[in-house]
Amino acid sequence: MENRFQLSWDEEELARAFKITPKDVREYLTDGRRVSFIIERRLMWEHPGWKLAPSEGAGYDLLDPDGGMWEVRSITRGGVYFNPSNQVGSGRAFNEDGFQQKLGGIKGFILSDIVGFPVVDVFVVPVQNVLDWHSQRLLGSNAKVSRAKFLRELAPRIQL
Repeated sequence: MENRFQLSWDEEELARAFKITPKDVREYLTDGRRVSFIIERRLMWEHPGWKLAPSEGAGYDLLDPDGGMWEVRSITRGGVYFNPSNQVGSGRAFNEDGFQQKLGGIKGFILSDIVGFPVVDVFVVPVQNVLDWHSQRLLGSNAKVSRAKFLRELAPRIQL
């Protein structure tokens, strides 16, 4: 998989297929909770040898041809987070041990900037980048970063 590429869709075609409006398609496919299922599968089908995790609770989303585990995340208007999903949401708090454990078990993150739908920029981020950004305090205290900061400061620093 390349370290940066784009996925694109024809939103008019999707709207016709689903019998909804293009606005509905955009609303649905720019919601990270909803679009992740589609993006994970699109990445798998477009990259021979990649496989989906056996279940939603596997701790990763995709398995590369060498057995490396990758987490797929969406970059939304609110940004992107690198901590475990069980640390995200109302009443949940960041936990450094859980964060380090999560990063110790994966090869990296595949981030899709869904804000640009129907053209979605994809960034493949090895886990060492995230560890470096965290130690340099470039991520927020909860391991989240705004979309603007990711695109402006972190994306240019991605090293494979």
